[in-house]
Amino acid sequence: MKCLLLALGLALVCGIQAIVVPQTTRALDIRKVAGTWHSMAMAASDISLLDAETAPLRVYVQELRPTPEDNLEIILRKWENSACVEGNIMAQKTEDPAVFTVDYQGERKISVLDTDYAHYLFFCMEAPAPTAESGMMCQSLARTLKVDNQVMEKFNRALETLPVHIWLFFNPTQVEEQCRI
Repeated sequence: MKCLLLALGLALVCGIQAIVVPQTTRALDIRKVAGTWHSMAMAASDISLLDAETAPLRVYVQELRPTPEDNLEIILRKWENSACVEGNIMAQKTEDPAVFTVDYQGERKISVLDTDYAHYLFFCMEAPAPTAESGMMCQSLARTLKVDNQVMEKFNRALETLPVHIWLFFNPTQVEEQCRI
């Protein structure tokens, strides 16, 4: 009986932990993330969020622009109606400097997991629940098109505690060809 209760308690703790987005970037300096970025890898909890070019959360981040109010304008590209279109999303700051809210196909939360500002930035976007598209999409962004295996390993480790089931990794040629306007 004690083993059963211990196993149940451990399962509950692990289940609760799986839906929390871990953050290592608590003191994010929004000004240092400004500039050009390239989507190097994507991961999602549901294959339908990334499986096709037109999947709901398959977006390619091009640039981050902090505003004077410490919000973050995200310039991105996405496939729509057989064409690559550029758009922007305004991410509103929250009390946590590494968490933003956006109105993108419903209200969503974006959490910056980690960044060194000069080379990489990892973030996750959560879908609102309950919806048909509830889930999570995470991306690894890079300042250059050079693939850094250590950064990719770090991204994989950041995703280990998250409920992601599909990964897309891009080589430099694929990154250059992502949704050009």
